[in-house]
Amino acid sequence: MRKNVSGGSMSIPSITSTQLSLSYCRNTKPDINFHSHEEYEIYYFHGGECNYIIGDQIHILSPGDLILMHGLTLHRPKTFENKEYHRTTLHFDQVHFRGVLRQMGMEYLLNPFFSLQSYRISFRDVKKEEVEQLFLSMNQFKQMDDAISQYRFQLAFLDMLAFLYPYCQESLAYNSEPQSEKEKNVQKIITFIESHYKEDITLDQLGEVLFLSKYYLVKIFKEVTGVTIFNYLFHRRINQAKIELLMNTKLSITELSYLIGFKHPSHFSKVFKEITGVTPEHYKEVIKAKMP
Repeated sequence: MRKNVSGGSMSIPSITSTQLSLSYCRNTKPDINFHSHEEYEIYYFHGGECNYIIGDQIHILSPGDLILMHGLTLHRPKTFENKEYHRTTLHFDQVHFRGVLRQMGMEYLLNPFFSLQSYRISFRDVKKEEVEQLFLSMNQFKQMDDAISQYRFQLAFLDMLAFLYPYCQESLAYNSEPQSEKEKNVQKIITFIESHYKEDITLDQLGEVLFLSKYYLVKIFKEVTGVTIFNYLFHRRINQAKIELLMNTKLSITELSYLIGFKHPSHFSKVFKEITGVTPEHYKEVIKAKMP
């Protein structure tokens, strides 16, 4: 085990990959469905083509775009066939780093992640080069296995948080790519689902609300997001189920299934296991075991 590197009364402890994980400038295109996680995330788009869906927002990305994410909000990148996709992702355990930053009196650097939930910043020209250099430095330190380099890996990450914070506080406007009519309609579908996912949603209802053919809605939703409307709806409900269990483990599985919009608890349990890999009962027990 590495010894902590410290100076004075403050110490930055050694870390594990679950506490700080950097995936630098990847160009593969894995089939990632809608998902959520407890770690905070920094996502940076280097280039290619990607639509990033977070909650009820569709971000049409340009090189230099960076997104801060809470993690628990349902999200997914949508890549395109025959198009490049280069990105860097950084996940970190907010509990661990909240403790580190508290020692420095800089705990506020994490405020954008939970106050804004997801926040997009567009870096261009010199600022784009600067943020990419920060990611590069982090990756270089990560590749080295000595204690000092791992310490500098954490320091580079903290420097990244300090670099990004002013952009969030000032709520700087960014120049987003204009949405096509097709993407605007998909945005309307997602926004409608976000407001009504606990209700009995049908394709006929969506068509009536948006004044469009339900067959057209099915087609464009799959083109823009990569999944079907009901696949997204079920992921939204299961994500909410996980949040509800985190907040109240006393909920029965039957109560939970009705709460998030399923008519039958058996259907809820089946969908929950398909999406998470475990039954809701097992997930609930794992949460309860983690509680103090």
